[in-house]
This record gives sequence, C-alpha cells and structure tokens, in this order.
Amino acid sequence: MNIGSYTLSSNVMLAPMAGITDQPFRQLCCQMGAGLAVSEMISSNPKVWHTEKSKRRSIHSEFAGIRSVQIAGSDPEELAFAAKVNVENGAQIIDINMGCPAKKVNKKLAGSALLKEPKLVEEIVRSVVDAVNVPVTLKIRTGWCENTRNGIEIAKIAEHNGIQSLVVHGRTRNDFYKGNAEYETIKAIKQAVSIPVVANGDITSAIKAAQVLNFTGADAVMVGRGAQGKPWIFREINHFLKTGEHLSAPSLEEICPIVIGHVKDLHNFYGDFMGVRFARKHVAWYMLAYDQEKKFRSVFNALESSTDQLDALELYFDNLN
Repeated sequence: MNIGSYTLSSNVMLAPMAGITDQPFRQLCCQMGAGLAVSEMISSNPKVWHTEKSKRRSIHSEFAGIRSVQIAGSDPEELAFAAKVNVENGAQIIDINMGCPAKKVNKKLAGSALLKEPKLVEEIVRSVVDAVNVPVTLKIRTGWCENTRNGIEIAKIAEHNGIQSLVVHGRTRNDFYKGNAEYETIKAIKQAVSIPVVANGDITSAIKAAQVLNFTGADAVMVGRGAQGKPWIFREINHFLKTGEHLSAPSLEEICPIVIGHVKDLHNFYGDFMGVRFARKHVAWYMLAYDQEKKFRSVFNALESSTDQLDALELYFDNLN
C-alpha cells in the first residue's frame, strides 16, 4: 500500500494510542512487522508543546519506520501550523485525528466531535494539506452516533481536499470502545472513494484481519488494543495474509527477551522514575496469559527501580521455563 510517495512494508498498521504508542513501542511493532506505526496524538495548541509529555511525543527514531505524526485540534490555522512544525521536526506523514472519543478532547470540538461539523472538517483538511509538502492522512469513526453515521460524507470531503489515506474505526463516537466494531460502513466508504481506506477496530488476530479485509475491501488494517502485550501480532497477520497459514505463537524463550528489551527501552526513553511506571502497564498486558491471578502483577507494580523490575522479570521467566 502507498501513502503518497511512501510504500509501506506491509498493509498492517499500528494505531495511534495516547500513552501507549511511544517511540519504544512503535519501534518494537515495526520490528515485528507493522508497515506503519503512527505516533501518539499531539495537540495543535502551541501552549502545551513545551511540556515534557509533548516533547517526548515529538521524538522519532529511524528504527520506527516512516514517521507518521498525528495531530489533534479544531482550529484550521492552528492545525496547519502544527503540521508545519512537525514536518520541520521530521514528520514524513501528518495524520489528523477525528476519531478520538475522549470527553476532554471532544469538549474542545476536537477528535470525533468534528464529525458533527462537515464544513469545519473541510476547512481543517484543506488548511493542513495546503500547509505541508508531505502526505496528509485522516483517522475517523463512522459518525458521531448511530443516527448520524456520516462516514461516507466525511470520506468524500477528505478525498476531494487532498487526503492521501483514510483510517476508519468501525464504531461511532457514542460507542466509545463498547460492543463490537461494525464493518458495513467501512465497506461502503471503500466503495465511495478511490483513496486507500484502512479498516480499524477489533483487529485482534490474523484470521480476523483477513476476514475484515475480505469483507470491506479495505487496502489495509490497523491494529490498536490487539497489539497491547502482543506486538508479534503484526508478523502473525502478515504471515497469514501471505500464506493462508497460521504462524506458530512465539515461545517463552522468544517472549522473554522481547519483554525485557521493551522494558529496558522504556527505562532508557523515560528515565528511571517514569520508565518504571510506564513499564507496569505494558508488563501487565504481556503477562495476561501467564499471570491470570495477577500475583506477579501485584509484586511488579510495587517495584520502584528499573533494576528491580528487570531482575523480577528475569526470575519470573526463569521459573516459567
């Protein structure tokens, strides 16, 4: 799949997730076969760019693939300026967020709240596309609610104003992440536009990815929560799409260095204090299959140093073998 002049190494992408898809996780997922790993959402408000959180979200690595940066806001001029600044800082693709359902985002008329304002969507898209010389992509939901499912209208606006690729999460804003994603709207959107369409929502296995691609006719799939604690899902999907055969699950001997390497990267990226805290949620996801009673999670979450965390993981995996 192509986005502008960029050819992706696979048609399986990592979704942008605030507090999760930082540089260490994007890098790991690309190593595991993600064709594109989109950054955490960055506000278009310049007043917050100097916070430590915003600075970290703006850091990119050559090992994390094509640098796609997601921006969020509601002011066309502000978003255009944010796009310019991020391109100057190394962004190779700018992605506009119109899919986030969070109340604190929507109350500022950003994220999926924009789906209620097609004219403003058009102004934003045109403004950002005109501001930069890199491809601009868009991420949306199927609509604000079941009675205002206007994904096709938004998709046509996006196409007519220069958007190079469109990701559609198969839920409305009012669905948040509840229930099951629906793919009929994604299929209809794909039939209505000629730009690449990416299906997102509940892609949690290789066979589900294949089913969604076959049903919707989408050009690619985007994996979000399905990659938490399972970054190897990308190579599993790639293998199944290529061969029609299931790839064997990674052994404990392989999982151990993946987890420990990820935790080390988090410590190095955030520093000892914050790195320890970010590691806790990722380790909890990794351990879901082994620590169902959450005994190790309880012990791990009480650890306050990076050395103690790494020692605990080494010991835990040694005991599992």
